[in-house]
Amino acid sequence: MMNRQKPNPLRNPSGKSDIPQMPWIDVWLPPILRPFARLARLDRPIGTWLLLLPGWWAITVAGFGVPDQKLLLLFLIGALVMRGAGCTYNDIIDREFDAKVARTATRPLPSGHVSVRAAWIFLSIQLVAGLAVLLQFNTTAIIVGAASLVLVFTYPFMKRITYWPQAWLGLTFNWGVLLGWAAVRDTIDIAAVPLYVAGIFWTLGYDTIYAHQDKEDDALIGVKSSALALGRLTKPFVALMYLLTIGLLAYVMTSITMPGLPSLVCLGAAALHLVWQVATLNINDSTNCLRRFRANRDFGLLVLAALLLQRFG
Repeated sequence: MMNRQKPNPLRNPSGKSDIPQMPWIDVWLPPILRPFARLARLDRPIGTWLLLLPGWWAITVAGFGVPDQKLLLLFLIGALVMRGAGCTYNDIIDREFDAKVARTATRPLPSGHVSVRAAWIFLSIQLVAGLAVLLQFNTTAIIVGAASLVLVFTYPFMKRITYWPQAWLGLTFNWGVLLGWAAVRDTIDIAAVPLYVAGIFWTLGYDTIYAHQDKEDDALIGVKSSALALGRLTKPFVALMYLLTIGLLAYVMTSITMPGLPSLVCLGAAALHLVWQVATLNINDSTNCLRRFRANRDFGLLVLAALLLQRFG
């Protein structure tokens, strides 16, 4: 049986570090692996959920409410690996910016726990693992998945040239809709577009909330974000994005078949969840913003439940 070591959390005097205190990796992983696990954000699964769920939505919709279980598993593995790869690449590119921001200064690269060379090697390993997953799909899905790398590798530079990197993230994080659709049907037809756009609006909402955590530091170092662009208009903007998200999801569901009561209840609960986020959002409280950002996993699961229950409508 593995002997568990006592936690040895990284500490940040400012108290603003985004590295969780005493996560599972400090308990179960040997010291040499811990910085790499943090680099891949294995201690913060919310990003994996947000990358995974749109793909699961598409697999469910394209499968007429009966998702292929093998595809669900492959997407889970792929989301875990590729989210880690994206974070590793993003941290390599942004390491100098991260060193100037209190919340990110203790990350493995700016803190010196991982060298740039080691990070590139780790990224290569993750990409090979992601390719191994991608090759399990049909040819159309392989092409669609490979095309996503253009978005992944250009995303870190968007915050340098536009106040709307969140829009680029929306295109990137919801690419799983197109990949999932292609994996099920071996093509991408027009029916996939509303679901993809719904995901983009959703991401614009939740990532604008997330960006408010760093707005002071971003303004000082010259990094752009929708949080800085919107300021006091954030709440109505997020509300509009979420309204469009629910509207498009309802359209997707009704275009398949008229939803039954269980499905409508889940979609209604998802809508109320977004209302709660906007109504209780305090853009000047980092803890408040982070909690509402993380709560989007629950929204995504409620939407998935609504889609799964449609076959019983």
